[in-house]
Amino acid sequence: MKGILAVNHFLTGEKYNTLHRHLLESAAACGVGLELRTNLELALDAPAADFVLFWDKDVNLAARLEKNGIPVFNSAKSIALCDDKAKTYIALGGIVKQPETLASPMTYFKADLSEFVNGAVRRLGLPLVFKECYGSFGEQVFLCKSKADILRHITEKPFILQEFIESAAGRDIRIEVVGGKAVCAVRRENKNDFRANVTNGGSMTPYTPSAEEKQTAVAACEALGLTFGGVDLFEGGIVCEVNSNAHIINIMNCTGVDIAPLIFEEIRSRL
Repeated sequence: MKGILAVNHFLTGEKYNTLHRHLLESAAACGVGLELRTNLELALDAPAADFVLFWDKDVNLAARLEKNGIPVFNSAKSIALCDDKAKTYIALGGIVKQPETLASPMTYFKADLSEFVNGAVRRLGLPLVFKECYGSFGEQVFLCKSKADILRHITEKPFILQEFIESAAGRDIRIEVVGGKAVCAVRRENKNDFRANVTNGGSMTPYTPSAEEKQTAVAACEALGLTFGGVDLFEGGIVCEVNSNAHIINIMNCTGVDIAPLIFEEIRSRL
Protein backbone atom coordinates (compact mmCIF):
# COMPACT_ATOMS: atom_id res chain seq x y z
CA MET A 1 0.00 0.00 0.00
CA LYS A 2 1.51 3.29 -1.13
CA GLY A 3 0.22 6.71 -0.26
CA ILE A 4 0.95 10.41 -0.29
CA LEU A 5 1.16 12.62 2.78
CA ALA A 6 -0.17 15.98 1.58
CA VAL A 7 0.98 18.97 3.64
CA ASN A 8 0.96 22.72 3.16
CA HIS A 9 3.97 24.13 1.35
CA PHE A 10 3.82 27.40 3.27
CA LEU A 11 3.49 26.15 6.85
CA THR A 12 7.01 25.51 8.05
CA GLY A 13 8.75 25.18 11.38
CA GLU A 14 9.78 22.45 13.78
CA LYS A 15 6.23 21.84 15.00
CA TYR A 16 5.13 20.84 11.52
CA ASN A 17 8.36 19.02 10.67
CA THR A 18 8.05 16.88 13.81
CA LEU A 19 4.50 15.92 12.92
CA HIS A 20 5.38 15.07 9.33
CA ARG A 21 8.36 12.94 10.39
CA HIS A 22 6.22 11.08 12.88
CA LEU A 23 3.56 10.28 10.30
CA LEU A 24 6.18 9.05 7.82
CA GLU A 25 7.91 6.90 10.44
CA SER A 26 4.61 5.50 11.68
CA ALA A 27 3.57 4.62 8.14
CA ALA A 28 6.83 2.75 7.58
CA ALA A 29 6.34 0.83 10.83
CA CYS A 30 2.86 -0.15 9.62
CA GLY A 31 4.21 -1.39 6.29
CA VAL A 32 2.81 1.58 4.40
CA GLY A 33 4.89 3.40 1.81
CA LEU A 34 4.20 7.09 2.38
CA GLU A 35 5.72 9.92 0.36
CA LEU A 36 5.55 13.53 1.53
CA ARG A 37 4.34 16.04 -1.04
CA THR A 38 3.32 19.66 -0.54
CA ASN A 39 0.15 21.16 -1.92
CA LEU A 40 2.26 23.28 -4.26
CA GLU A 41 3.93 20.17 -5.67
CA LEU A 42 0.63 18.32 -5.99
CA ALA A 43 -0.99 21.30 -7.71
CA LEU A 44 1.55 20.85 -10.50
CA ASP A 45 1.88 17.07 -10.54
CA ALA A 46 -0.24 14.53 -8.69
CA PRO A 47 1.32 11.06 -9.02
CA ALA A 48 -0.68 7.85 -8.80
CA ALA A 49 -1.22 6.51 -5.29
CA ASP A 50 -3.44 4.11 -3.37
CA PHE A 51 -4.52 6.91 -1.05
CA VAL A 52 -3.71 10.42 0.18
CA LEU A 53 -3.40 11.29 3.85
CA PHE A 54 -4.43 14.92 3.52
CA TRP A 55 -2.93 16.89 6.42
CA ASP A 56 -3.88 20.28 5.02
CA LYS A 57 -6.94 22.43 4.33
CA ASP A 58 -6.46 22.95 0.58
CA VAL A 59 -9.93 21.61 -0.20
CA ASN A 60 -9.76 22.37 -3.91
CA LEU A 61 -6.67 20.21 -4.23
CA ALA A 62 -8.26 17.45 -2.15
CA ALA A 63 -11.34 17.53 -4.39
CA ARG A 64 -9.17 17.36 -7.51
CA LEU A 65 -7.33 14.31 -6.18
CA GLU A 66 -10.67 12.65 -5.44
CA LYS A 67 -11.81 13.51 -8.96
CA ASN A 68 -8.73 11.66 -10.22
CA GLY A 69 -9.95 8.56 -8.40
CA ILE A 70 -7.59 8.66 -5.41
CA PRO A 71 -9.15 8.02 -1.97
CA VAL A 72 -8.44 11.02 0.25
CA PHE A 73 -8.48 10.91 4.06
CA ASN A 74 -10.09 13.03 5.31
CA SER A 75 -12.31 13.82 2.35
CA ALA A 76 -12.46 17.24 0.74
CA LYS A 77 -16.06 17.68 1.94
CA SER A 78 -15.19 16.78 5.53
CA ILE A 79 -12.21 19.12 5.61
CA ALA A 80 -14.34 21.95 4.20
CA LEU A 81 -17.04 21.41 6.83
CA CYS A 82 -14.51 21.48 9.66
CA ASP A 83 -12.47 24.38 8.31
CA ASP A 84 -15.44 26.77 8.19
CA LYS A 85 -16.88 27.19 11.67
CA ALA A 86 -20.23 28.34 10.29
CA LYS A 87 -20.49 25.20 8.15
CA THR A 88 -19.52 23.06 11.14
CA TYR A 89 -22.31 24.57 13.22
CA ILE A 90 -24.88 23.99 10.50
CA ALA A 91 -23.77 20.41 9.81
CA LEU A 92 -23.95 19.47 13.49
CA GLY A 93 -27.28 21.19 14.12
CA GLY A 94 -29.80 18.84 15.73
CA ILE A 95 -27.16 16.12 16.14
CA VAL A 96 -25.07 17.32 19.09
CA LYS A 97 -25.31 20.16 21.58
CA GLN A 98 -23.51 23.37 20.58
CA PRO A 99 -23.29 26.94 21.89
CA GLU A 100 -25.96 29.13 20.32
CA THR A 101 -24.31 30.59 17.24
CA LEU A 102 -25.04 33.23 14.62
CA ALA A 103 -23.17 33.39 11.31
CA SER A 104 -22.44 36.78 9.77
CA PRO A 105 -24.38 37.67 6.61
CA MET A 106 -22.33 37.47 3.44
CA THR A 107 -20.93 40.77 2.24
CA TYR A 108 -18.85 41.56 -0.83
CA PHE A 109 -16.64 44.03 1.04
CA LYS A 110 -16.19 45.35 4.57
CA ALA A 111 -19.69 46.55 5.38
CA ASP A 112 -21.49 48.21 8.27
CA LEU A 113 -22.80 45.28 10.32
CA SER A 114 -24.03 47.32 13.29
CA GLU A 115 -27.60 46.09 12.82
CA PHE A 116 -26.46 42.47 12.84
CA VAL A 117 -24.28 43.04 15.90
CA ASN A 118 -27.12 44.74 17.78
CA GLY A 119 -29.42 41.82 17.06
CA ALA A 120 -26.77 39.28 18.03
CA VAL A 121 -26.15 40.99 21.36
CA ARG A 122 -29.87 41.03 22.13
CA ARG A 123 -30.03 37.30 21.42
CA LEU A 124 -26.70 36.02 22.79
CA GLY A 125 -25.97 38.59 25.49
CA LEU A 126 -22.56 39.90 26.53
CA PRO A 127 -19.82 38.90 26.72
CA LEU A 128 -19.89 36.75 23.60
CA VAL A 129 -17.28 34.95 21.53
CA PHE A 130 -16.20 36.28 18.13
CA LYS A 131 -14.61 33.75 15.76
CA GLU A 132 -13.49 34.23 12.20
CA CYS A 133 -14.84 31.29 10.23
CA TYR A 134 -11.34 30.20 9.27
CA GLY A 135 -8.59 29.85 11.85
CA SER A 136 -6.60 27.34 13.91
CA PHE A 137 -4.91 27.06 17.31
CA GLY A 138 -7.39 29.50 18.86
CA GLU A 139 -6.26 32.31 16.59
CA GLN A 140 -8.87 34.79 15.33
CA VAL A 141 -10.99 34.00 18.42
CA PHE A 142 -11.88 36.85 20.77
CA LEU A 143 -13.99 37.38 23.88
CA CYS A 144 -16.01 40.54 23.28
CA LYS A 145 -17.45 42.43 26.23
CA SER A 146 -19.16 45.20 24.27
CA LYS A 147 -20.60 46.00 20.86
CA ALA A 148 -17.54 48.13 20.21
CA ASP A 149 -15.32 45.10 20.83
CA ILE A 150 -17.25 43.11 18.25
CA LEU A 151 -17.19 45.84 15.62
CA ARG A 152 -13.45 46.29 16.14
CA HIS A 153 -12.77 42.72 14.99
CA ILE A 154 -14.96 42.77 11.89
CA THR A 155 -13.15 42.79 8.56
CA GLU A 156 -14.26 41.57 5.16
CA LYS A 157 -13.80 37.98 6.42
CA PRO A 158 -16.81 35.85 7.44
CA PHE A 159 -17.27 35.21 11.16
CA ILE A 160 -19.57 33.69 13.74
CA LEU A 161 -20.77 35.00 17.09
CA GLN A 162 -21.31 32.46 19.87
CA GLU A 163 -22.80 32.60 23.31
CA PHE A 164 -20.12 32.67 26.00
CA ILE A 165 -20.37 29.69 28.34
CA GLU A 166 -18.73 30.98 31.50
CA SER A 167 -18.31 27.54 33.07
CA ALA A 168 -16.15 26.56 30.08
CA ALA A 169 -13.84 29.57 30.19
CA GLY A 170 -10.25 28.39 29.85
CA ARG A 171 -11.01 24.68 29.86
CA ASP A 172 -12.27 21.99 27.53
CA ILE A 173 -11.85 18.34 26.58
CA ARG A 174 -10.23 17.13 23.37
CA ILE A 175 -11.31 13.66 22.25
CA GLU A 176 -9.55 11.98 19.34
CA VAL A 177 -11.73 9.74 17.19
CA VAL A 178 -10.50 7.21 14.63
CA GLY A 179 -12.81 4.98 12.62
CA GLY A 180 -15.85 5.70 14.74
CA LYS A 181 -14.10 5.05 18.06
CA ALA A 182 -12.89 7.47 20.73
CA VAL A 183 -9.24 6.43 21.16
CA CYS A 184 -7.87 8.94 23.69
CA ALA A 185 -8.67 12.23 25.37
CA VAL A 186 -7.12 15.09 27.30
CA ARG A 187 -8.41 17.86 29.50
CA ARG A 188 -7.01 21.26 28.58
CA GLU A 189 -6.89 24.22 30.94
CA ASN A 190 -5.63 27.77 30.68
CA LYS A 191 -5.80 29.93 33.79
CA ASN A 192 -4.81 33.09 31.92
CA ASP A 193 -7.03 32.95 28.83
CA PHE A 194 -10.61 31.97 28.01
CA ARG A 195 -9.19 29.79 25.21
CA ALA A 196 -7.92 26.41 26.40
CA ASN A 197 -5.57 25.80 23.46
CA VAL A 198 -2.08 24.66 24.45
CA THR A 199 -0.69 27.00 21.78
CA ASN A 200 -2.09 29.90 23.82
CA GLY A 201 -0.38 28.79 27.01
CA GLY A 202 -2.79 26.11 28.19
CA SER A 203 -1.81 22.79 29.76
CA MET A 204 -3.19 19.32 29.21
CA THR A 205 -3.64 16.20 31.32
CA PRO A 206 -4.87 12.72 30.36
CA TYR A 207 -8.63 12.39 30.65
CA THR A 208 -11.05 9.48 30.70
CA PRO A 209 -14.22 10.61 28.91
CA SER A 210 -17.65 9.41 29.93
CA ALA A 211 -19.67 7.15 27.66
CA GLU A 212 -21.83 10.14 26.74
CA GLU A 213 -18.80 12.27 25.86
CA LYS A 214 -17.40 9.49 23.68
CA GLN A 215 -20.76 9.08 21.97
CA THR A 216 -20.97 12.83 21.31
CA ALA A 217 -17.48 12.95 19.80
CA VAL A 218 -18.16 9.97 17.56
CA ALA A 219 -21.52 11.41 16.47
CA ALA A 220 -19.88 14.72 15.55
CA CYS A 221 -17.23 12.98 13.44
CA GLU A 222 -19.80 10.80 11.72
CA ALA A 223 -21.98 13.81 10.91
CA LEU A 224 -19.00 15.51 9.30
CA GLY A 225 -17.87 12.38 7.46
CA LEU A 226 -14.50 12.21 9.20
CA THR A 227 -12.34 9.10 9.13
CA PHE A 228 -10.40 10.63 12.01
CA GLY A 229 -10.70 13.89 13.90
CA GLY A 230 -10.32 15.80 17.13
CA VAL A 231 -13.46 17.00 18.90
CA ASP A 232 -13.38 19.80 21.47
CA LEU A 233 -16.08 19.56 24.13
CA PHE A 234 -17.20 21.87 26.88
CA GLU A 235 -18.60 20.57 30.15
CA GLY A 236 -21.98 18.98 29.57
CA GLY A 237 -21.03 17.47 26.22
CA ILE A 238 -21.30 20.73 24.28
CA VAL A 239 -19.30 20.60 21.05
CA CYS A 240 -17.09 23.64 20.60
CA GLU A 241 -15.12 22.74 17.46
CA VAL A 242 -14.10 19.75 15.35
CA ASN A 243 -10.67 19.42 13.74
CA SER A 244 -10.08 17.38 10.58
CA ASN A 245 -6.29 17.33 10.99
CA ALA A 246 -5.56 18.08 14.63
CA HIS A 247 -1.96 18.26 15.80
CA ILE A 248 -1.55 14.81 17.37
CA ILE A 249 1.96 15.06 18.84
CA ASN A 250 0.99 16.92 22.02
CA ILE A 251 -1.79 14.45 22.77
CA MET A 252 0.54 11.50 22.17
CA ASN A 253 3.12 12.97 24.55
CA CYS A 254 0.43 13.54 27.17
CA THR A 255 -1.51 10.27 26.95
CA GLY A 256 1.01 7.84 25.52
CA VAL A 257 -1.49 6.95 22.79
CA ASP A 258 -0.04 7.15 19.28
CA ILE A 259 -2.92 7.96 16.95
CA ALA A 260 -0.90 7.69 13.73
CA PRO A 261 -0.84 3.86 13.43
CA LEU A 262 -4.55 3.78 14.23
CA ILE A 263 -5.15 6.11 11.29
CA PHE A 264 -3.14 3.91 8.93
CA GLU A 265 -4.95 0.80 10.14
CA GLU A 266 -8.28 2.49 9.49
CA ILE A 267 -7.23 3.65 6.01
CA ARG A 268 -6.05 0.12 5.17
CA SER A 269 -9.44 -1.28 6.20
CA ARG A 270 -11.22 1.13 3.85
CA LEU A 271 -9.20 0.45 0.70
